[in-house]
Amino acid sequence: MSAFSVEISAVVPVGMRHADVGELFRDYKAGLEQLGRPYEIIFVLDGAHPQVASALEQLRLQGERIVIVTLTKSFGEATALMAGFERARGATLLTLPAYFQIESGGIAQLVQALATSDVAIACRWPRAGGPFESLRRTVFHRAVRLMTGFAFNDLGCGARALKRRVVDEIFLYGDQHRFMAVLAHRQGFRVTEVRVAQSPKDRFEGRYRVREYAHRALDIMTVLFLVRFTKKPLRFFGMIGLALAGVGTLLLLALLVARIGFDHPLADRPALLLSSLLLVLGLQLFALGLLGELIIFTHARDIKDYQVESVIHFAERTSENSAPAATRGQIAAG
Repeated sequence: MSAFSVEISAVVPVGMRHADVGELFRDYKAGLEQLGRPYEIIFVLDGAHPQVASALEQLRLQGERIVIVTLTKSFGEATALMAGFERARGATLLTLPAYFQIESGGIAQLVQALATSDVAIACRWPRAGGPFESLRRTVFHRAVRLMTGFAFNDLGCGARALKRRVVDEIFLYGDQHRFMAVLAHRQGFRVTEVRVAQSPKDRFEGRYRVREYAHRALDIMTVLFLVRFTKKPLRFFGMIGLALAGVGTLLLLALLVARIGFDHPLADRPALLLSSLLLVLGLQLFALGLLGELIIFTHARDIKDYQVESVIHFAERTSENSAPAATRGQIAAG
């Protein structure tokens, strides 16, 4: 297969949770062949998975269009996706989970949605699960909407379709793969959510530990900072710092009034220590925000947070006295 014969690259990150890769491959192959376009499936093994590697090697020897990428150790799904993107040859990219989430027909729906958008993410509908699962999903997505301002309904689904230029602009690390749509939206890309049929095999048998919920809460806070305060760190740290410093200052003034006006002693007063601590902590946070602003100012030329939708040139006049052709651009701010 030549380097120019691939139009669609599907990246499948294989971590601790994965289905039978032979069955999964056949399901994804059926969905990709509905498109009638040349494709490849890239399996990225996030760490040592000898049984999975052996099964994939058998498929490769049978002539299936798959690429096997093995990482030296487990780095996380976001890193595995980036490793797959770097080796993908298609202009259209898909991310597909290593276990069943959507019906194979949903793959074509996602790719077709790229006709009017840059990113298409799957929303499993109708969604299976009990009342607790529904409540957990609702709380998570409402928290994301509150923190970032973007409304999505199924960020936990790993099935997505993206244009090549999206992955060229977005860098994922940690657990940011869940928020790929949010980060793309922030960069000015057009993101759409596509309702697809949920696979009947989409069942999670384990339980989420308290640590997992804590990680998701921290991830949401991280995305909040990246989306809203990447180029304005003083607004984040400055607001918190000013609030703490203000409370500390008011408390100190109240203590001074009590000491001067009512002769109340200041010795052995916990309020004095608390007010001093709040004042110092607030000033430190404010200074941290200022330091962040200086760093952003220094590197602002290297930070691109917009995408060019189109550039329209005026036709040049043929007259000798005509003015130089002007250029106007329509820039979609991120």
